[in-house]
Amino acid sequence: MAKELKCKGWGRDKIEGLLLGNGYRLYYPVNYSRTTYAQTDVYYPNLIEGLELTAINQVVQTDITFYKTGGRFYYIVFLIDVYSRRIVGYAVNKNLQAEGNIKALKMLLRVRKGNNLNRLIHHSDRGSQYIDKEYRQLLKDNAISLSMCKAAWENAYSERVNRTIKEEYLNRWNIETYSNLVRGVAKAVNHYNNKRKHQSLENKSPVQFEKEWKNLSNAQRTKQKIYKQLESYSQNKCE
Repeated sequence: MAKELKCKGWGRDKIEGLLLGNGYRLYYPVNYSRTTYAQTDVYYPNLIEGLELTAINQVVQTDITFYKTGGRFYYIVFLIDVYSRRIVGYAVNKNLQAEGNIKALKMLLRVRKGNNLNRLIHHSDRGSQYIDKEYRQLLKDNAISLSMCKAAWENAYSERVNRTIKEEYLNRWNIETYSNLVRGVAKAVNHYNNKRKHQSLENKSPVQFEKEWKNLSNAQRTKQKIYKQLESYSQNKCE
């Protein structure tokens, strides 16, 4: 639709926001497992709206999703670098305690070891796991800024990777036990990061994109704009 409109300044995210605001959306099966216990005591302002990314380690988004197998629900958390789409941290957990999120965050710190993370923004929903004392201390110790959304579409990259891993990987495999799920998620993340090509990354995988990006000059590196609220945009803006 973005290509059809050919409207100056109107990209996929802007059009998607306009359509959502006018009631157009996809409907998915009802989620009977709660993954977010929202809290209202602590809120960090949204720092990513309208931000233009020029490098990795500028914004990571994270969310928790569920997976049902063997008659019970398990919980998976991913941390995705928005610029490269690389899953830089993940964990599978048997409950909704913060330990899974902490494990995923520690993986991010190992993956990005040696990188300066003091410009990194950690963006999530308002789930109680993200205000856990140990979790916030890890972020503070590494000079990572906290950012939170108030609507699911403000965390769209995480929502998208959750759906991709479940629908395009796990649901196609024979996942019957917790150990199967742990191995399956590891296998899916490995393929997603190293093999799966992304149109937004010039048909490269996230890992390939990062490797080539490091050898580019600043002028050659692509810029990516994160969503911006669309209330001020009306349909007659498109001529």
